[in-house]
Amino acid sequence: MFRKTPMFSRTLWLAVPLVALAGCNDNDSDNTTAPVNDADTEFTASILHINDHHSHLEAESQSLTIAGQDTEFSAGGFPRVAAKIAEREAALDNVLKLHAGDAITGTLYFTSFEGEADAQLMNQVCFDAFALGNHEFDRGDAGLKSFLDMLDSGSCSTPVVAANVKPQVGTPLAPFAEDDYLKPYIIKEVAGEQIGIIGIDIATKTQNSSSPLDTTEFLDETETAQAMIDELTAEGVNKIVLMTHYQYANDMALAESLSGVDVIIGGDSHTLLGDFGDYGLASSGAYPTELTNADGDKVCVAQAWQYAMVVGELNVTWDNTGAVTSCAGVPHLLLGDDIVREDDTGAEYTPEGAELAEIMAAVDADPQLSIVEEDAVSAEMLAYYTTQLDTFRNEVVGTATEDLCLARIPGVAYGDETCQGEDPVRGGDIPNLVAQAFLYQSKDADVSIQNAGGVRIDIPAGNITIGDAYTLLPFANTLTNLTMTGAEIRQVLNEAVDYAHASSSGAYPYAAGLRWMVDMNLASGSRLYGIQVKPQGEDAWRALADDETLTVVSNSFTASGQDGYVTFGTVSDDGRAVDTYLDYAQSFVDYVMEVGTLSKPVQADYSTQSYTPVAP
Repeated sequence: MFRKTPMFSRTLWLAVPLVALAGCNDNDSDNTTAPVNDADTEFTASILHINDHHSHLEAESQSLTIAGQDTEFSAGGFPRVAAKIAEREAALDNVLKLHAGDAITGTLYFTSFEGEADAQLMNQVCFDAFALGNHEFDRGDAGLKSFLDMLDSGSCSTPVVAANVKPQVGTPLAPFAEDDYLKPYIIKEVAGEQIGIIGIDIATKTQNSSSPLDTTEFLDETETAQAMIDELTAEGVNKIVLMTHYQYANDMALAESLSGVDVIIGGDSHTLLGDFGDYGLASSGAYPTELTNADGDKVCVAQAWQYAMVVGELNVTWDNTGAVTSCAGVPHLLLGDDIVREDDTGAEYTPEGAELAEIMAAVDADPQLSIVEEDAVSAEMLAYYTTQLDTFRNEVVGTATEDLCLARIPGVAYGDETCQGEDPVRGGDIPNLVAQAFLYQSKDADVSIQNAGGVRIDIPAGNITIGDAYTLLPFANTLTNLTMTGAEIRQVLNEAVDYAHASSSGAYPYAAGLRWMVDMNLASGSRLYGIQVKPQGEDAWRALADDETLTVVSNSFTASGQDGYVTFGTVSDDGRAVDTYLDYAQSFVDYVMEVGTLSKPVQADYSTQSYTPVAP
């Protein structure tokens, strides 16, 4: 039974004249306003949106093929998001600013500031609505309450919409009533027209892969969406936007199954939409993706990639009955003017003169590409937190009781030669512990597999800091769950061993919940043998059966088939991989904070139980 909800946060939006902001890309096509409204027949609104920024607040880099050559740009970052949204808001009429969830967790900014930095920068944009993602619950209901309090501490008071999330009254998100923090929908009044905005979170994934309270209920996404659409329609609202953290494929199915839906602004799958093929970026569909709802009317589906790299701009026109007549838009990829290329020797250089002019002409020719100067206020605010990170990097999160050595291949020293107690038969200590941390953090996995090369340093006896963790695990990897048979696990482990000896020692596998023997004198494909498994939740080791099915967590790099893990790539291509978007370094930090101290594994828990090198 759905509670009748009053209209929330009604706001009158006024038309804003077209303004070109200094420092931003001034392409004619980039500054074109939405179609002019005919007040008697049509109404147009422009939706500026992001999703899945995951605490990626600083600018990063993006490589594009420009004018026939790989070109690396500074890119993204929340000060550019703020600048681009402000630019487009000034150029358009009837603007809504939406964030489709997973604002937090993923970088040291969240580990250090627990959402404060994200909230402060989001308040610079002042979103009209924010939908919950699964990672909003990574610190539980109490942690989410703390983040939402910070988001509400500014002048914006951004409404949080989550129709299918029902916290129990008396718990942190519902101290007095179910809707204290989470509204099923809001109604925005825009130039005299009412637009209903409904929030939907991905239910099963949030329950199983994050940390909500057991008492917090997650309702079916489709049933809840239809019920809320029906409720809004009964109130006379005939322009309906679903803001979903539900994945692109699910959004398309949702669009076709619902009656009354007009627009879906999505997230969770980190989907790039648009035409970026010429630049070497693979997109998953058109921006926007146009479908037909259960009534036979047009539905516009959009998503804005990830990590504060894209601002989506969706212009939607409704007729006087509330049916969508057209939707069009641009996914703005946010680039900076720090540009680097490599010469024939591999040395980096900064393009100048005619070469730089050619690059800029290519950017100017495509409205999807924007050179964006960072918003000064947001940049100053971010710098405040960035300066503090040096202190947080030295924050102690746990203790190593003894040296935890990094070997790649057993018996072949790789880390600091002063590391004490390295086992020549079983290999590195710290790669095994990293695998254990990943298994602990992935709530759905039975076992974990980690490549040695993803682990970069020894951890000496003594204090372990946040900085140590991010030096140990420095890459932009996330934890990915793969559903595999025992035979596939056996195959991928042998692929890794063979690749480690033929091409890259970093491919050598370490694991938690799996152990084996290696003899390099055996034939390729069978050198790793005698595999035993002790899945998470079981107490005893047993032989791995080829026909059993297990969930394996690995880092996103190897999960895509890299570093010789070919079968992982096949499993991913088959649709049997789920990216948790848990940052792998932060996952290790969280694990160390939970267990407090790290020591070498007991001998029975090392993944390599014996190792025989090639006979001389």
